[in-house]
Amino acid sequence: MIVPHRSVPAVASETSAGRAHFAFTDRWGGVSAAPYAELNLGGAVGDDPAAVLANRERAAGALALDPARVVWMNQVHGRDVAVVDAPWGDASQIPAVDALVTARRGLALAVLTADCTPVLLADPDAGIVAAAHAGRPGLVAGVVPAAVEAMTALGAKTSRIVARTGPAVCGRCYEVPAAMRAEVAETVPASWSETSWGTPAVDVTAGVHAQLEALGVGDRQASTICTLESGDHFSYRRDRTTGRLAGYVWLD
Repeated sequence: MIVPHRSVPAVASETSAGRAHFAFTDRWGGVSAAPYAELNLGGAVGDDPAAVLANRERAAGALALDPARVVWMNQVHGRDVAVVDAPWGDASQIPAVDALVTARRGLALAVLTADCTPVLLADPDAGIVAAAHAGRPGLVAGVVPAAVEAMTALGAKTSRIVARTGPAVCGRCYEVPAAMRAEVAETVPASWSETSWGTPAVDVTAGVHAQLEALGVGDRQASTICTLESGDHFSYRRDRTTGRLAGYVWLD
């Protein structure tokens, strides 16, 4: 874990599978002021753009990545996927998608979250990786199956795909109206949940992993961190005006 308020960011968690690397940040080690303190990596939440840029440079440096080789997306809670082989030329070219796929080694894909489930995928043998943003709407829309489909179109095999999901609001905290829970569970039954205080809830991470399992992805690991419960992580449901965490995936 990153030690709170350290001046240089470390990586909250980083793992590797062959030539593929996965990393998730927490909120510490950046330069943003409250309420975005400290390592806010989201550029559309009201933070100072210069602070966001500095934070992205710090996070990339902690991962030994070139910040200019990190690809971001404008996330809209949909299922559209962009296949990329280079960074965007400028901010106006960043598409409104919720998943990125690449077969380009050394190009890092990034996903921003603050309760939604960040999904990182890799087939190291095929040299293909993906990053997806799975909130409740994206889960229902099928953004993760869409990302896997885009990977297989490039030559990945589902049996070889490695999946890692990062910190997200857990199914024991994500309270929703009963009708909403039923609607989500109609599409993804594994998402049905109940809060620790006995009200209807949705477990997005459980739903994502059920979708991956149904697709034949066997190597799956989920973070045990609930963003709403953790003061070390940003949570939109807890704070509303807040920063964004990032998940990164790349190939050597």
